[in-house]
Amino acid sequence: MASPHPPGEQSLQQLELLESQIPNALNSAGQALSELARDNPRMKQVENHTNNFLKSLEVLENGLSKQIAYLTQVSTGQAHQGSCYGAYKDVQMAYHRAEHVRSRIQELRTEQHLHQQQQQRLSQMASGDSMTRSFSMAEGQHPPQMGFTHTDQPMQHS
Repeated sequence: MASPHPPGEQSLQQLELLESQIPNALNSAGQALSELARDNPRMKQVENHTNNFLKSLEVLENGLSKQIAYLTQVSTGQAHQGSCYGAYKDVQMAYHRAEHVRSRIQELRTEQHLHQQQQQRLSQMASGDSMTRSFSMAEGQHPPQMGFTHTDQPMQHS
């Protein structure tokens, strides 16, 4: 039968129950020591208090061991009853990978777009230069030389 409380809340309740048993264990140990401190200790009382302390200690140890085992399962993502931590972690990682793929695709699209723009500019520049040269050559003129006139003399700047 399923518990009315979620596993985490149930675990906290069990830890609180264990915590409430600690004073009883310490009380038994204290009574055993008090009895031993007397001038004439009653060994039967010392044994009873010591046995109570050891039983309480065993209950605490078993309860804490179970809680530690449960928390170890939860923290390492191992499957355990009442938890979806492992599945949640897997889904979260899948979303992260998908987002990374989306961002990388967007980067590649941007790079492709920039490359296409550069190719268009280069082809426009190349077609513009060839048109200028062909137009100039058709009229019988030579393309102008940088810094020199047609007589190979330096240009005079005014």
